[in-house]
Amino acid sequence: MKAKDLIDYRRFPLDQPDTPAYVEAVAEIQAGLAADGCAVVKNFLSPAGLEAILTEAEERQEQAYYAPKKLCNIYLADGNPNEADDHPQNIFMERTNGFIRADLLGPGTAAHCLYHWPPLRRFLADCLGKDELYIYADPVSNMIVNVATQGQQFNWHYDTNEFTITFLLKAALAGGHFEYVPNLRSPEDECIEDVKRVLAGDRSRVKRLALCAGDLQFFLGRYSLHQVTANEGESERLLLIQSFCEEAGVTGNPARIMNLYGKTTQAHEGQRKVSDNLLD
Repeated sequence: MKAKDLIDYRRFPLDQPDTPAYVEAVAEIQAGLAADGCAVVKNFLSPAGLEAILTEAEERQEQAYYAPKKLCNIYLADGNPNEADDHPQNIFMERTNGFIRADLLGPGTAAHCLYHWPPLRRFLADCLGKDELYIYADPVSNMIVNVATQGQQFNWHYDTNEFTITFLLKAALAGGHFEYVPNLRSPEDECIEDVKRVLAGDRSRVKRLALCAGDLQFFLGRYSLHQVTANEGESERLLLIQSFCEEAGVTGNPARIMNLYGKTTQAHEGQRKVSDNLLD
């Protein structure tokens, strides 16, 4: 399939940026992101596109990696002995979901075709107000599928990238809700006390999204704490995650990559290029 066949091209002509449909889509997404750092585009994938990408994920589901270490903090990293026990770095929660790695979704797959389609990057950049976007240079995690079977969950956490693009491929029959706290931290401030309140159970700032298969979600996950609640249904929840960067050559923290995906490569060796100085 061609990349444009994977999406609802009539509503989203991504290779025709001067059309009214394109301009309208960008404006609606920008409004959502300005409101709280999140925007959802309903039925972005075409029925054929959703079926193709979902089939690829289901065929690889048995190869999903599940970390043996089930407890992690919101930075998906080790604790900090130099901080108090109630510091977010030292508060550990259960994470039981798995991931289908990017190297299992290589050239020839529909997911890879869409991820590497230049008009998609141009569209995403326009929506996010960026001059240009690059493929995330991490060969293990730049495009992954989050797998959650019955009882599995993904605890509160921040993303490595400023923004993440996701496509829900298969919703949980019950549970499996995406929840987030908009703009809980900033590039200059970890806002530790605010984070503590959320982790202690304060839900006054927590939002929950209603997502359906085929939906596209824009999310500023570097600054907004988020989680996926436990899948309470008998069927798995599958979410395609695509990551992009404003700079070329950015990769993930090797320790975090190994913990989440069970593998690192030569791309993770040497000096790592990062986009900010926040805790991972």
